[in-house]
Amino acid sequence: MNFLAHLYLSGNDEELLVGNFIGDFVKGSQMDQYPANIQKGIRLHRSIDSYTDNHEVVLQSKIRLREKFRHFAPVIVDVYYDHFLAKDWTSFSNTPLLEYTENFYQTMDSYYDILPKGVVHMLSYMARDNWLYNYQFIEGIDKALTGMSRRTKYENKMDEASQALIDHYEDYKQEFHQFFPELQNHVKNFEA
Repeated sequence: MNFLAHLYLSGNDEELLVGNFIGDFVKGSQMDQYPANIQKGIRLHRSIDSYTDNHEVVLQSKIRLREKFRHFAPVIVDVYYDHFLAKDWTSFSNTPLLEYTENFYQTMDSYYDILPKGVVHMLSYMARDNWLYNYQFIEGIDKALTGMSRRTKYENKMDEASQALIDHYEDYKQEFHQFFPELQNHVKNFEA
């Protein structure tokens, strides 16, 4: 669910970005149907997820949420970290966030014919409400997490997760800023 981070970590390579974005929607041998650089993006996505899931700082963030949100804690932490990336966007990019997100939606439109159905469905909502841009606001995080809560068939309480962010805001902010440079370094050294 850390969509913004995946996109940002793709750099300026469109096909790498597309692959990195669709990574969760492509299973097993389905990857073979994509061009080589999109496949590289899918592998990058998986590498980012694996690195993130096993990082000690991210585990700290998850532990704080585990009691109330159980196995949804990793999803929530991903959204929190995207919040801090969006909120501090000017520290990471010279392109304004609104322009960046609009360019992303246009890029995805040009790859529409090869996108998995789940991505196409999700993108319609993402673009309509510009989730990526609105991640910088607590209200945007609340809307994203509440939407996920409704779409999940299991009891999850994700609709209450924005309050957990507010309650421990400085802790999550510090953890993000400790973790993200290490993730950037991991991506820099990634070889598909």
